[in-house]
Amino acid sequence: MTVLNENKKSKNLSNKPIDFILLIDVLLMLSLGIVMVMSASSPTSLSETGKSYTYVKTQALSAIMGLIGMGVISKINYKIYKKFYKIIYIAVFILLASVAVIGKSVGGATRWINLGFISFQPSEVAKIGLIIFYAALLTNNKERLDKLWGGFFYPLMYLIPIVAILIGVQNHLSATVLIVLIVAILMLMAGSKLKYFLSIGTLGALAGGVALFLYAHITGEGAFRIQRLVTFLNPFADPQATGWQIIQSLYAIGSGGLFGVGLGNSTQKYLYLPEAHNDFIFSIIAEELGFIGCIIVIIMFAVFVWRGIIIAMKAPDMFSSLVAAGITTMVGLQAIINIAVVTSSMPNTGMPLPFFSYGGTALLILLCSVGILLNISRYSKTK
Repeated sequence: MTVLNENKKSKNLSNKPIDFILLIDVLLMLSLGIVMVMSASSPTSLSETGKSYTYVKTQALSAIMGLIGMGVISKINYKIYKKFYKIIYIAVFILLASVAVIGKSVGGATRWINLGFISFQPSEVAKIGLIIFYAALLTNNKERLDKLWGGFFYPLMYLIPIVAILIGVQNHLSATVLIVLIVAILMLMAGSKLKYFLSIGTLGALAGGVALFLYAHITGEGAFRIQRLVTFLNPFADPQATGWQIIQSLYAIGSGGLFGVGLGNSTQKYLYLPEAHNDFIFSIIAEELGFIGCIIVIIMFAVFVWRGIIIAMKAPDMFSSLVAAGITTMVGLQAIINIAVVTSSMPNTGMPLPFFSYGGTALLILLCSVGILLNISRYSKTK
């Protein structure tokens, strides 16, 4: 009778509707994102391909595929991922490491894999893969999370190889920082002690930062990070070179005023602002839609985080709660870091704005991740 009751309860939970507020919010961000990619990318697309809408067509196709994937995945019981969490970790490791063999260099960094019919960054897959892995690992290890070894060193052991590949092979510091922050938040939510992060974690982070600085200073590799820090402190010291991008971003934001210059009327997107349709698309949003448009975008991200937290709080078990929290953290942190960069509130990191920045496979993976979040919402506890 107990098994029958549990099966009946599980069936009733799975028949619950998905979180429609979250779904509508994602669709709104996705729609506005495609419109802004069309506007921001048209001059660059015309210059590079001879056609104004090449990039937006790719983005729209990825959005359609992503929505299909999101719909399908939202029907798949989240519990299946926990069964394969070890395989997922191994797959993530192999995928990241394969960049050293079959990787494609873009902008001086080898972070891409080109399979001919598709090109993508393995780090995008690694984010959701590691969220699932750590959600399962921490759940299985929950009795020892209050201990120094079981709740701090043991989980981080699995992160060391990932960080080594991201830094040593891909030279991808922004993805490394994001993944480390997500894992740290999941560990704290699961029950790891904050004092270990404030003591050992802080010392480790400082040591790693100093090591990267010294390595870049001595060998010259990664020296661009030092230059980014210098540029952040005073971008107008070299306005024609290192400070150009952030200065043009600030010009775009300042030109927007309260209501913006109008959709499609940006000046900075005409090859003044590099990566206008990618990492710096928020600057074009500010220029064309103004302060009001920026506030609307920020509110939409806030709604996403709000619904994600609600889903995590009402999740039926620890694993699903951590997965929901991880996906929410991933989107929220990327949005915060991206907006901080384009407003010159922190050094440039190369972090895209979720749902808005151009990037077909990144958008596809992001929407599939949202599908997992929506599936968890179908199992939410009512009390």
